[in-house]
Amino acid sequence: MYSFEPNEEQQMLIDAVGKYAENDLRASAHDNEENKELPKKLINKGWEIGLLQASIPESYGGFGERSAVTNVLALEEMAYGDLAGALAVLTPSLFAMPILLAGSEEQKKNYLPKIVAGEWSPYTSALIELSFDFDPNALKTTATIVEDKIKLDGAKSFVPYAKEAQEILVYANLNGVTQGFIVPKDSAGLSISEEREKVMGLNALPMYKVELNDVKIPLANRLGGASGHDFELIFASMRIASASAALGVAKSSFDYAVNYAKEREAFGVKIAQKQAVAFMLADMRTELEAMRLLTWEAAWKMDNHKEDLCSSAYLAHTGAVDMVMMVTDRALQIYGGHGYIRENPVELLMRNGRGFAMMLGLAIV
Repeated sequence: MYSFEPNEEQQMLIDAVGKYAENDLRASAHDNEENKELPKKLINKGWEIGLLQASIPESYGGFGERSAVTNVLALEEMAYGDLAGALAVLTPSLFAMPILLAGSEEQKKNYLPKIVAGEWSPYTSALIELSFDFDPNALKTTATIVEDKIKLDGAKSFVPYAKEAQEILVYANLNGVTQGFIVPKDSAGLSISEEREKVMGLNALPMYKVELNDVKIPLANRLGGASGHDFELIFASMRIASASAALGVAKSSFDYAVNYAKEREAFGVKIAQKQAVAFMLADMRTELEAMRLLTWEAAWKMDNHKEDLCSSAYLAHTGAVDMVMMVTDRALQIYGGHGYIRENPVELLMRNGRGFAMMLGLAIV
């Protein structure tokens, strides 16, 4: 038997994240999207809440212990405010969390303290590949061991803050197994696109294409050291994080739709009293709550090292991808023509929600 009732410490963190999401992220989301920029001051304020720092043990410069359940609760709150802002604040987690989960002791001591001890710094990772059959367990980017070096070749897309990052954790196929490799920015053969990627949503989040042509790095830069690591735990954590962020986007859309339906009148009554609208809202809430429980359960299984973690993470992510698209689409329908206007927040939420089907690897808990 388990409970998802937040303890006092978790509740304090969730409250702090919630205030930041509502007062800072949500309030500026439209302007940031239109300006295609997230102010550094906004990111630093989110970083100072200490979500990543609270996941890193004191021995590595943090002030807590990792809890996937706590991180899921916090990520949902942050994505509720604005998905681009949430992903930006947590970009360093893309580099730090895999090292915490699967890195060697030397890698943990070398990287974690300098990431969490200072100000926000754009450490990042590269997983996604532009391929119709993209599969994180069968990557086109390859890694080859050549004498005392690892050679990387391939191309990655949607890499947040790649242009500013000093190191990028690149995932590649080594003898049929997905492995992570720490690639310094000044590595010969590493190139980053000059222009940011142009996408349907998340325009405030700078993302770039990364190409690797005969990039050679030391064997010690393999995540986990020379013996490598198990990618499944990292992959499950990515899926749970993506599902959690989708919950935040869906909840934001649902709240906008409910409030609008209670205020908007048609033919002398509030449209919330119309059966078609009421049924839509009921379906949206049902799916939202169902996916929340699946996501929380998967996070709990991660914290408790359950054998069926990977299947639970898969179910949570797959369900959340469909749920967020349904909820954001119906929120726009409830708004009618107003929902299609660029100034309306549900329009941005729908565009961002559509991206969850392909944005796996942009968040990790």
